[in-house]
Parts: sequence; structure tokens; C-alpha cells
Amino acid sequence: GLHIFFGAYPNMMNLFSELDLHDRLQWKQHRMAFAMRDAPGKFTSFEFTPGVPAPFGMALAILRNTEMLSWYEKIAMLPALLPMLLEGQPFIDAQDELSVTEFMRKYGMPERINEEIFVAMGKALDFIDPDRLSMSVVLTAMNRFIRETDGSQTAFIDGNQPDRLCKPIVEHVRALGGEVRTGVPVRSIELKEDGSVAALLLDGGERVEADMYVSAMPVDVFKRLLPTKWLEPASASAEFFEGIEPLKGIPVINVQLWFDRPLPSSLDGLAFSRSPLLSVYADMSKSCREYEDADGRGVMEMVFAPCTIEAGADRDWLKCSDEEIVDAALGELANLFPLEIAPDSRTAASPDGAGGERALLRKFAVVRVPRSVYAAVPGMGKHRPSQETPISNFVLAGDWTAQRFLGSMEGAVLAG
Repeated sequence: GLHIFFGAYPNMMNLFSELDLHDRLQWKQHRMAFAMRDAPGKFTSFEFTPGVPAPFGMALAILRNTEMLSWYEKIAMLPALLPMLLEGQPFIDAQDELSVTEFMRKYGMPERINEEIFVAMGKALDFIDPDRLSMSVVLTAMNRFIRETDGSQTAFIDGNQPDRLCKPIVEHVRALGGEVRTGVPVRSIELKEDGSVAALLLDGGERVEADMYVSAMPVDVFKRLLPTKWLEPASASAEFFEGIEPLKGIPVINVQLWFDRPLPSSLDGLAFSRSPLLSVYADMSKSCREYEDADGRGVMEMVFAPCTIEAGADRDWLKCSDEEIVDAALGELANLFPLEIAPDSRTAASPDGAGGERALLRKFAVVRVPRSVYAAVPGMGKHRPSQETPISNFVLAGDWTAQRFLGSMEGAVLAG
């Protein structure tokens, strides 16, 4: 997947420090780059000036950009943003019942702010369109970015995450005497008479007993394994665990495209597409050391979202073929890079067939994730449980549990 690390991820940075992996982070120029919808092949950005402290850095970056929002539109954002800055998290949490578009109407914000800013942020934060996304998600991100000088600066890890991040975590756990096992899913949670956990029954019949049990499963998986005894009306745990029922993961698709030539106008770093089907994307041949190509050939990785009708798409893309998804992604990229990528890049037999000197597709990969981070639709905040549960020897972890970083790697690390 296209995983990005932000400066506003202190717990993730602490993890990198503990593992001594900071040298694997490739920090990018501090900016937020957006593809220009009305000027194909061009970008505009919020450029952050080094040394300007928060909250002035973000304010200056937005004010200096003259291509996205007019002065009137920038001023029109203030009545909504001032309470966030003055009241902080209580105000942000109170907006969870409103969608982004409902919040905008409440504060009289012009629609262009949604088109220029919030569409990109919504699809990047939760793979969903603004009319379905809780405003608390957008405000939480904006609050961190505004209050922290380097909060919105991004970094890529220098290679594939299984080798460059996950493997060192496993080695660290084993060095401390722990054990990491994969390929042995939990079949059920066995209970004692008092309702506490007695053991985990693994696929294959093995029982694992422990003093304490921590579940870091995604919410959809956890709900399938939730013991029925914990939901019995007479039990003290029923109200707690019934509360999570409305929570569920949001679907997303990741698409990787390898081209036969460089893409000169692509950026070194993350870009917001603001197109109907693409969320964020990056040319990994420029952004990630492992994907560098001796001939400079482009490697585009992108988040394809929304990808179901429920999330805002016009069809269920999860059920479409890889070729259909890739062709749709190429159509979007052809609008963003009209001189470099043709919509028929996958099927064209020659550069001429793809439109002169435009790139041909060498290979592709499509990764479907039917349930990823929890769907942050309006009203879901109150259903996110604490990590502490009514069960004496059982605790929860995961980005869907209650913590201030929402559905993200940072939220998962903090909750764990």
C-alpha cells in the first residue's frame, strides 16, 4: 500500500527510534501538492517555509497560494476554523455527527473549498467522499497540521514495508524473548466461568494460554470472534461490546503501475489528485529508493477510492476485474498527465498506439482491501471503545479504538 509517515506522528517516530530505523525514512520537501483540475499536467501546492513556527507556517502556506482559493474563500474558512483553534479537541469531537458537507453549510463555507481542499483530504484520510465523511476526521488532521511546525511534512520508507519495517519489529520482539507466529489464525476465544479469557483456540486445534490477552484485530474480524457470552444481557460487558456493532472497515484498492519510460512532470513525494477515482498517488521511482530505476522509468502507486457505492463510487469496483480497475486508473492519470500517459497505455502495442511519446504500461498490480481502516462516517466516534474492557484479562488495540489520531498507523501504534 501507499503508506505515508507524517511529522505529526510522534508515537510512530518513537517506534522508529526504538528500532533505530530513522535512516530508512526519506523525508520530502515540506509541501502539500495538488494536481490542478483545470490545468492538466500541472500542480499547485501549499509550500511551507523552513523555520516558520506553528501555527503561522500553515497559515502562510495557504495565504501564499493564489491558484486554489480566492481571498474571499480563505476568509470564509475562518469562522469554522477559529473554534477548532480556540476550543481544541472538545469542539472537534462535537462535530462528529456532521458530514463535511453538512459542516460547510452550517458555517456558510463556499462549495469551492470542498472541491479544492476537502475532497482531497476526505479521500486521503478515509477513502470516502466528503458528503459521507465525519467532519471530526478532517478537523483532527487540520488541527495537528496547524499546531505542529512539521506536522504535515511527509516521509516515505526507503523500501517495501514488510522488509524495511515489519521484519525489524519481529526481530526486536524475538530478541526480547517474544514469539511472532504467522499463518495460524485464531479460531475462537475460550472463556472461564467468570467471563474472563481462558485461552485462544488456534486454527489446527492448538490452545494458547496467557495471563493477559491483547486483541489488535481489525474491527470486522474482532466482531466475528466476539464471544456470545460477552453480549448476554445479564453480563457486565454487554453494553461495552454491543457499542462497537456499528463500526466497520472501509474498502479501498491500491494500484501499482510500471511504465516503460520516465514521467517528467511527476513529483518526488505525495500528490493529491482530486479526481473522481484516485485519492493520493506517488511516482515511487522518484519517492522511494527501492523503486529507483536505472532508466528512470516511472512507477506509479495510487489509492483508488472511493471504490464502492457505499463509499461514493458509481459501482462496486471490488467486483471488477484487475484490467477494468487499471484502465479506469489510467484514464484518470491520462487527465493528470495528458502529455505523458495515454488512457490506452495498457493495451497499446507501440508508443504510437499510446499516443506518440506517451508511456506504455509494462506491468501492473491491483490489491483489494475489502475492509481497511474503520469507516469514519458521521456519528461513529461514540462507538469507538476504550482500550480497557470490562474483561479483567483482555484489552483492545487498533486504530479503530478510541484515540486522537483516528484510523492511521499513528493511531494503531498509540492504541497498542
